[in-house]
Amino acid sequence: MAMKEYMENEREMETANRVRNLMWTVSGDYSLDVALDVDSFQKSRYISLYDAVKQGAFAKYFDKDALALYVVKKVFLGADERNLMNLAQICVDAACHRQAEAERSGVAALRKRAFSDTLEIEYRRLTESLTGMLKLTVMKRALEPSYQTTKKLSEAAEKVESLENAGETMELIRVVDGLYNSLLDQTFEAKQGNLEEVLSVTLEELAEYGWKDFLKEDASEESFEEYMRRVSRSMMRTNSEEEEKEKRDSEGAKTHVVRITEEDLKKVYSYVELNFGKSYLGRLEGRRLDHKLCRGAHGDCSLYFTEGILRNPVRNNYQYQYALRQAEQNRRGYAQNHNLARKNISILTDVLRQALVRRSEREQVRDTYGQVVPNLLWKVGRTRDRRLFTRNLNRNASDFVVDVLIDASGSQRVRQPKVALQGYIISRALSNAGLSHRVMSFCSFWDYTILHRFRDYDEDRAADKNIMEYTTSSNNRDGLAVRAAVDGLLAREEENKILIVLSDGRPNDIIVNRPGSKNPHSYGGEYAVMDTAREVRYARSMGISVLGVFAGRETDLAAEKKIFGKDFAYIRDIANFSNVVGMYLKRQMDREEQ
Repeated sequence: MAMKEYMENEREMETANRVRNLMWTVSGDYSLDVALDVDSFQKSRYISLYDAVKQGAFAKYFDKDALALYVVKKVFLGADERNLMNLAQICVDAACHRQAEAERSGVAALRKRAFSDTLEIEYRRLTESLTGMLKLTVMKRALEPSYQTTKKLSEAAEKVESLENAGETMELIRVVDGLYNSLLDQTFEAKQGNLEEVLSVTLEELAEYGWKDFLKEDASEESFEEYMRRVSRSMMRTNSEEEEKEKRDSEGAKTHVVRITEEDLKKVYSYVELNFGKSYLGRLEGRRLDHKLCRGAHGDCSLYFTEGILRNPVRNNYQYQYALRQAEQNRRGYAQNHNLARKNISILTDVLRQALVRRSEREQVRDTYGQVVPNLLWKVGRTRDRRLFTRNLNRNASDFVVDVLIDASGSQRVRQPKVALQGYIISRALSNAGLSHRVMSFCSFWDYTILHRFRDYDEDRAADKNIMEYTTSSNNRDGLAVRAAVDGLLAREEENKILIVLSDGRPNDIIVNRPGSKNPHSYGGEYAVMDTAREVRYARSMGISVLGVFAGRETDLAAEKKIFGKDFAYIRDIANFSNVVGMYLKRQMDREEQ
């Protein structure tokens, strides 16, 4: 058995050396360190050998680090990593194969054999995605120039083939970016900006902030340089094994599972404190709330209450500077929409005041005591109705309390100024109407759900402006955030309680495997939606009115409806924001009146 394993290892080493030498020969750079497709050699040596040729040629004729940096920036702004990598792989081949063929006559035949074997081995899998279909089309056209397919795929393939005459890496980047925006996310440019704006993302933002959102398999802080190397390796692979791994990673990325040690666990609280600001709760009070609220689906989670890094920083680090810049962008967004915001605040304030005035009016009711009504005295001795009197009821117009809970996960990054403006409009109108209210945002990092309090219930209107400090980060565990907000509302003395949740309808969180803990259910997809819906139903069963304000993609509307039922508002245009929210609040206040 030992001899058999020894022989297999020897063959693997021989194959690896053969493939690596081919890559070095083509590139002319014997220091080049790239992950090679050795495993696929067992399925098709042509696929493995052509992978080495392609990587060597790309390293020789183009700037692989520039392409990798573009991919990182695009993913940082919300692009789907796996699909973007696949497009980069397709375009890399088109950009470098002609130059490799010109130098080495056997490359053209090797490429065709590799394509033929890939289609035979991976045909069904390639047809399962749009990027796979594009790759299939490019390969088919290379083997059969007369190959016909849909207009959309043909046009995309022509753009890929136009790179055969590319001389600069920037040409390749433009085609990859254009294909992603046209094929995979037609709203990306409108939400995040054009290619120039993607490339304008700074290295400081990536190295100190953005890359942390890409952690998948472990909780150690993968350095930016390591992540860059991983991207650079991945985008040049053509083999099926790598693509299958990326597919599994992408599916797992919907809800990452992070395994940590006791030593890591001790560092997490300090890291949260450093990047989200000191907590305004003592550790003992924090543990009490964890014991009370972090149960069931959230059994291994923790809550972290803070007023933000700008108000309670540990030190002036990168995250502090990032929060400063984002707060300035939010204020600039408010200034640019000042008139619209004032109009919305005025409309919503009037709606609230009118509802409160109706509640404060004296109401006269019939009762068994009070001021006698002479024309009812005929009932004495003739009927059992003893309500022969009237009395006045004084209703408390201010017996309302409102919580505003804002999703601050990374998926809201493109809408930060808009979401901050929405939160400010609600808060200022509630202040104008004299209603007690609290405003918090929520996101999650590792097993901590961070609740950032911008203003507390009984603060004056000056605290409304704190909402401009809204920033986004990482993931979101909506069910636990709603549970924490409801706990605060139930502790209030006001009889009538309202919770307004601004979210994108996509609860999604990392799962942390604490030492000795059971692996909880992945908090994402249908499971997370139903958990959040249960928390909303519980709130309503406790007499709390809950409104969902949807600020996401139309594709997520179904999830929003499952969570909030009929009581949700889809805000397509900020100009109509106050009318929609005001209509709901008026309905709730009138309902309490009846």
